[in-house]
Amino acid sequence: MPLPHDLCARLQNAFRARHRFIAVDHSTQNLGILSILFRAGFLSNITRGTIASPSPSDFERVGEAERRIWAELKYRDDRPVLSHMSLISLPSRRVFMDLGEIRRICSGRRAQTIKPLGMGEIAVVRTKKKEHEWLDAREALQLGIPGEVVCRAR
Repeated sequence: MPLPHDLCARLQNAFRARHRFIAVDHSTQNLGILSILFRAGFLSNITRGTIASPSPSDFERVGEAERRIWAELKYRDDRPVLSHMSLISLPSRRVFMDLGEIRRICSGRRAQTIKPLGMGEIAVVRTKKKEHEWLDAREALQLGIPGEVVCRAR
């Protein structure tokens, strides 16, 4: 499984270079994180495709190595909507939070060594439930599901 720091770095670099689209490897992790960013309004669109283009019809015909997820980046007044994305849980130091700690970072207080979420900022949580594997921190709090806080975006 690819590490989430690769996706964070690719997204930040694409926004800084003012790209319109970005293609990332097709994996459940990348699809989960990108769908959270899409629901939060950081991305305009996500679709499946190949190395060459965002074409869902070609996606089914190619092999696993050539499958990609295409994300359309969102800009407002010629400035990127996503200004910063960083990892919270590192490969050497995983950060698991219970509901009380997730509630604290969502309500503006510090939990463990994690700074609170600011206005318009989201945290991506990976849970053990298969039907809700990737959630925004506020969604995880509403559903009552603890998990690993992977990254944050603003």
